[in-house]
Amino acid sequence: MKTLYIFSGIFLLGLIFSLGNADPVDDKQALLEFVSHLPHLHPINWDKDSPVCNNWTGVTCSDDKSQVISVRLPGVGFQGAIPPNTLSRLSALQILSLRSNRISGFFPSDFVNLKNLTFLYLQYNDFVGSLPSDFSVWKNLTIINLSNNRFNGSIPNSISNLTSLQALNLATNSLSGEIPDLQLSSLQQLNLSHNNLSGSMPKSLLRFPPSVFSGNNITFETSPLPPALSPSFPPYPKPRNSRKIGEMALLGIIVAACALGLVAFAFLLIVCCSKRKGGDGFSGKLQKGGMSPEKGIPGSQDANNRLIFFDGCNFVFDLEDLLRASAEVLGKGTFGTTYKAILEDATTVVVKRLKEVSVGKREFEQQMEVVGNIRHENVVELRAYYHSKDEKLMVYDYYSLGSVSTILHGKRGGDRMPLDWDTRLRIALGAARGIARIHAENGGKFVHGNIKSSNIFLNARGYGCVSDLGLTTVMSPLAPPISRAAGYRAPEVTDTRKASQSSDVYSFGVVLLELLTGKSPIHATGGDEVIHLVRWVHSVVREEWTAEVFDVELMRYPNIEEEMVEMLQIAMGCVIRMPDQRPKMPDVVRLIENVRHTDTDNRSSFETRSEGSTPLPTTVGTYSSPSQ
Repeated sequence: MKTLYIFSGIFLLGLIFSLGNADPVDDKQALLEFVSHLPHLHPINWDKDSPVCNNWTGVTCSDDKSQVISVRLPGVGFQGAIPPNTLSRLSALQILSLRSNRISGFFPSDFVNLKNLTFLYLQYNDFVGSLPSDFSVWKNLTIINLSNNRFNGSIPNSISNLTSLQALNLATNSLSGEIPDLQLSSLQQLNLSHNNLSGSMPKSLLRFPPSVFSGNNITFETSPLPPALSPSFPPYPKPRNSRKIGEMALLGIIVAACALGLVAFAFLLIVCCSKRKGGDGFSGKLQKGGMSPEKGIPGSQDANNRLIFFDGCNFVFDLEDLLRASAEVLGKGTFGTTYKAILEDATTVVVKRLKEVSVGKREFEQQMEVVGNIRHENVVELRAYYHSKDEKLMVYDYYSLGSVSTILHGKRGGDRMPLDWDTRLRIALGAARGIARIHAENGGKFVHGNIKSSNIFLNARGYGCVSDLGLTTVMSPLAPPISRAAGYRAPEVTDTRKASQSSDVYSFGVVLLELLTGKSPIHATGGDEVIHLVRWVHSVVREEWTAEVFDVELMRYPNIEEEMVEMLQIAMGCVIRMPDQRPKMPDVVRLIENVRHTDTDNRSSFETRSEGSTPLPTTVGTYSSPSQ
């Protein structure tokens, strides 16, 4: 009997373990067959040896993990027709999103097996042929988006049987014939524009604006008003006081027009003032052409210009998601404006909108490929980019603490945590390693071209991480120095407008001086005098007042004076006026490592903090994980 209890216990434990690690075996096999038979440009982390639920990009399972209920793979680069008998085997599938790919062929006939399908997003592909004749097999369909394909034929009458349908988008296809009478009270959004539809508009759809039918040959027939609502006109002759009424009406119109004019003028003043403030807290939508509260993608959006992701990026969104994201301006820099974008699924990314790109699409894409393939823990990875005639975007991870410039030069006092010496050492060492890695690219000839503290962030372990690289070759020549960014530019860049690895070393030297002094590269004194940091440090050191150089916030930490002086010597070597006399970045890395003499792989003696130092917060350098 005791043996029986033991075996029973083992069996129950095994059963619990197997249930806790349940995997939808049949659905998993169907997905593996789907992705293996459909070529795609960007890799997907679907592996037969890893569990599907909570691990596979774009896949969501039911609560008990027994079936797949959602597949979202926009912008993966699928090419070709959907393999038969693959996705159609996902019997519990509710959400299917394959938008912004290059999927071709006919609408899969075996999709009739997806009885639970509720949301269908296949827009921005190359589907051809007729739409399914019987939509009623998907009785739960709530949203259908088949826009921007090459579907032809007529719109099936069976769509009128979808009593739960709330949104239907068939825009920009080659559909013809008359529009069926879709008497669907639940339908809230409709777009049939830019097809070859003809005939008269059904009365059931007159409630939608004419714009959703534009680009067709549709006749709008105005239905007669019910008798109770028909306007009544006074019989002729007109009343004697008609002239007086007309004069009074005219006066009222004039007064109303003046009032509206004043309101409009006041509104313009408010808008202008808000623009001048340029507030970092401004929020809205990241739309083509500027920040806009509009919800949809611009109608002129070119379907062939897609958001291009790099290998290893598990973000599950496309250009449409990005343009609809809630956006906040983080800053306006040398090469464009940077936004924090929060997508509908709570994924947070940084989007850089470039200005004055001077090269063509092919050169731009080649440069982005180089930048996107640079992988180093001290380089902020480029996750994706977008190029069209009017818009050039770059997408990065979001670093929650902000840039080194924000941390270092933020409002002092109050709740602000001062940067201790160990933290500044980590920032310097990490950034130096990142720049050295960048310089090693392209046969050792790659140039960053825009190194400054606002382009350096803290990674998850508190080391400096360099962003915004590789833009100098695709942007218009650097403008004359008129802003704080000018304080980072080497003398030869000011003259030639051309960056080099030596000028990168100079810019990094200015960042080191920022970390040591706590001062901006260009700052004002109590009066109107503008001080250049490099010149000021030279003058102080020349007068042998070296102690006056260092940030007063560093004075509270004991036994660091020697290390600060060593770092000051490194910085001074980087900002030598003659480019050929400056050290190379690998040499700068070794010099900084020798300040503490140990630290070979970002696990430095910086972790052994000096007495009295302030611990780094655990949130430093964290960034949002992409939602699966």
